[in-house]
Amino acid sequence: MEIFRGSGVAIVTPMKENGEVNFDKLEELVEFHINNKTDAIIICGTTGESATLSMEEHRKVIAETVRFAKGRIPVVAGTGSNATDTAIQLSTEAEEDGADALLIVTPYYNKATQGGLIKHYSTIADATKLPIIVYNVPSRTGTNVQPETIATLFKEKENIVGLKEATGSLAQASKSMYLTDGKLQMYSGEDGLVVPLMAMGAIGVISVLANIAPQQTHDMCQAYLDGEVAKARDMQLAALPLVDALFCEVNPIPVKKALNLMGMEVGVLRPPLYEMTEENAKVLKEEMHKYGLL
Repeated sequence: MEIFRGSGVAIVTPMKENGEVNFDKLEELVEFHINNKTDAIIICGTTGESATLSMEEHRKVIAETVRFAKGRIPVVAGTGSNATDTAIQLSTEAEEDGADALLIVTPYYNKATQGGLIKHYSTIADATKLPIIVYNVPSRTGTNVQPETIATLFKEKENIVGLKEATGSLAQASKSMYLTDGKLQMYSGEDGLVVPLMAMGAIGVISVLANIAPQQTHDMCQAYLDGEVAKARDMQLAALPLVDALFCEVNPIPVKKALNLMGMEVGVLRPPLYEMTEENAKVLKEEMHKYGLL
């Protein structure tokens, strides 16, 4: 039940100037990624501003992305919530609409216990046949899914197969792989740690960088998978200044700015996110020039 290997883009949700979702532009972005070797589309994640989409918009964005992809590339739908029932609704709708897999973020704000997390994810897994990637990002959710919890879910629920690892801790990632006998489908949730995590057994990345450098992000992952470790390492190091610039303000503020600088016209951010400062935008533009994107 492997979902994908390589570079999955945590794709932005393009907006019109009035704040409505721009579905024509979303279709263009899906084509852009297919043409530039992206290995999977992750829709309605953090980078896709899912927190400010209504339930109706959330479903339509996923359904339209599936329609645009036409089976040419896996579509992983972000269907997490801090309410288990809401996550189940989003997940079952995504399954009905043809998504290939689910990315389910740890419940935020509630700060569930580890036992609560097991119950939360198990209940969702029982409601869908789709493979599930657990998304662990404590800096945003306030809760850290411990390796023992990941191992329990992986061993007890057949369709809980993956982990988007965004703790920043190589030690924790290593323990998660150890406790799952190296069989967990781990994806880096941080563009600055793709190659280090692949050295621990990860099979790819769910990437913000891939929004603006899809071919390069794919090539870095593929080089590692092909055994060209030095090449992958050099590509990782070369991208670090740009990665830093992409996270100088909260994601997805900089990456949407970057796409607009590239002429991709992905539009505005939804409040409470707003345009980045001129000072940070200047740094981002400089790093994009250095990386060859402008």
